[in-house]
Amino acid sequence: MRHGSDALQFLQRLLHLTHAIQVRSRRMMHKLGVTSPQRVAVRIIGQVPGISPREIATRLGLHPSTLTGVLARLERDGLIDRRPDPSDGRRSQLWLTRSGRKIDREHRGTVEAAVERALARADRAMVEHTEQMIRLLIAELGRA
Repeated sequence: MRHGSDALQFLQRLLHLTHAIQVRSRRMMHKLGVTSPQRVAVRIIGQVPGISPREIATRLGLHPSTLTGVLARLERDGLIDRRPDPSDGRRSQLWLTRSGRKIDREHRGTVEAAVERALARADRAMVEHTEQMIRLLIAELGRA
């Protein structure tokens, strides 16, 4: 088992990362009119037109209710359209509007662009180890 100071130092780095994402997200809100979570939802809808809110939540590892506010703001701001699923009227499908497609195409100044630059500087082994560590942390944090 690792010493508690290792865990504390690692946690501090994670908090720094969280803060950096929040700062960039606020900048995105001022520049693009969307936060990082909203942009991620837009990007997923752009990749899978007609996706359901539940499917987005599953991809993001979120409870659907957590995503409700994000999708409501995107709909309110005219970036997505919510339409009934033709095969099941109780479900809805999400589509990008013209404005939503513009946000989907924008890249400069986004959290995603910063992540891509960092990934380009790392070798494959580093990325794989980081992904493994993130999965381990998610599993441990999810334990009762």
